[in-house]
Amino acid sequence: MTIPPPPEPVFASPADAAARLESVGYLIDPATATTVYLAATLGKPLLLEGPAGVGKTELAKAVAAATGADLVRLQCYEGLDEARALYEWNYKKQLLRIQAGAGDGSQDWDAVHDDIFTEEFLLTRPLLTAIRRTEPTVLLVDEVDKTDVEVEGLLLEVLSDFQVTIPEMGTVSAVRRPFVVLTSNASRELSEAIKRRCLYLHLDYPDAERELAIITTRVPGIETALAEELVRVVATLRGLELKKAPSIAESVDWAETLIALGAGDLDEHAIRQTLGVVLKHASDHERVVRELKLDRV
Repeated sequence: MTIPPPPEPVFASPADAAARLESVGYLIDPATATTVYLAATLGKPLLLEGPAGVGKTELAKAVAAATGADLVRLQCYEGLDEARALYEWNYKKQLLRIQAGAGDGSQDWDAVHDDIFTEEFLLTRPLLTAIRRTEPTVLLVDEVDKTDVEVEGLLLEVLSDFQVTIPEMGTVSAVRRPFVVLTSNASRELSEAIKRRCLYLHLDYPDAERELAIITTRVPGIETALAEELVRVVATLRGLELKKAPSIAESVDWAETLIALGAGDLDEHAIRQTLGVVLKHASDHERVVRELKLDRV
């Protein structure tokens, strides 16, 4: 077994990582920049954990954009299996080949068997696709906590040895190690085996100063006073223990909504009329209306 060496460094330093990620629109704090730099330099998978909507997936996309790499994404969900994560065989095509060989009597079963388990009949899925690529690649395993525990076993070989074993064909080892990012919303505890193979970073909602910088960067037409008001209101909403707190992306959406409506400030009327941009559950609407006393509007 030959484990591919760590990739050539794509960032010269943590400061370079921060600058290049910011150049593609992802504002990053020093601790996150350092962890991204180390993951890229050491060739270690990066596990990002935190609440939904804090920029975990966007960080993987930003690394791909900043380094000129292609993004290969495995979206995890309950019921995900090997056929959807690693590979599967094109059974219909295999059956046609078997029928063709049996029809003219030109091949015995052993020959047909060897013929149908070849590259021609292999359907690659995200994990195998990322392993086989020779170009710079970011492999995003998104929301890994949504899968069953058994699926983590599929990831261990990839994360440990950067290889995939196909019983009918042998072991496929990476020629070029991908930059691997796993994200988790912490809906369940991941196995220690997975964590041991990764660098870990917890992402939370940004502080007011950073969120203001994100909004003014992503929505350049917004007035500073309105952006500051929006950041304060969003912080208030996140403190209400809602079923789904507003994400950073929803803060940006809210800013764009206010611009589209020509709103000069975020008063009670504007909040009541646009809550659907940032709150996606009826119970959250009711709680916010009650807590902020918007029922008078």
